[in-house]
Amino acid sequence: MKIQLSYACLAMINTALALDFTAPVEKLGGDFKFTEGPLWVAAQNQLLFSDIPANRIVSFKDGKFVTFRTPSNNSNGLTLDKQGRLIACEHGTRRVTRTETDGTLTVLAERYDNKRLNSPNDCVVRNDGATYFTDPPYGVKPEERELDFQGVYRISPDGKSLTLLAKDFIKPNGLAFAPDEKILYVNDTEGGHIRAFDVAADGSLANGRVFAKVPGPDGMKVDSAGNVYCTSGPGVMVFDATGKHLGTFSMAEQPANCAFGDNDWKALYMTCRTGLYRVRLAVPGVKVP
Repeated sequence: MKIQLSYACLAMINTALALDFTAPVEKLGGDFKFTEGPLWVAAQNQLLFSDIPANRIVSFKDGKFVTFRTPSNNSNGLTLDKQGRLIACEHGTRRVTRTETDGTLTVLAERYDNKRLNSPNDCVVRNDGATYFTDPPYGVKPEERELDFQGVYRISPDGKSLTLLAKDFIKPNGLAFAPDEKILYVNDTEGGHIRAFDVAADGSLANGRVFAKVPGPDGMKVDSAGNVYCTSGPGVMVFDATGKHLGTFSMAEQPANCAFGDNDWKALYMTCRTGLYRVRLAVPGVKVP
């Protein structure tokens, strides 16, 4: 019996084979307090990441670490909007902010249903300019919480409206779009799985289902072939678009988040507790923005 595979299937197989899980993982620096939110800023050829307890955002450029911003309001997840402006999830202020070109901060979200958000954790921007973020309670004391659920939200492209998309998570965390943005992946750290949602034209979510089971999933990114990279207890676990586990990148510290970078977008940067690590890949990530 002759079996014919589509070009897309062959490309997926070849991409999976191209991933080398024995590639050397390089430690770039350490002695941080707790690193998170890595973001490659191509315009400045630098990586930004949050050192949450130190209340600062750090820049890594040309092999050197410098403080990019302090105080950072205990920022966690970072991303860029379509104009290249920095968007940050802030634990200290329980809000999502945008840094304008003059350096001032614009608050994009801090309340839902007239109640303060829990502790915005991670964020991603869609091609239409909408910002999606998760809101677990990690950065807020139990007695200070005003919402009795942990949600996934969408901020409209104009930054003027906030929509609750899902509220049945235990601890929503990292999130990322598939390359065509037809699927949004969201980690549930305490639930122990990655969930996938279909994304409608208006940005709403539907058909939520478990994409893969993962021990303690945290941060997440997707490469240009649609493979999902999820930080977890074992390391950075990689799944293909069907949810099949392809392999795991391991390092000396447990990773919290990851981001693609370098000029070719083939470097995977990993924030791992007190250190920053990098591994070179054959498959590029999805560019930001």
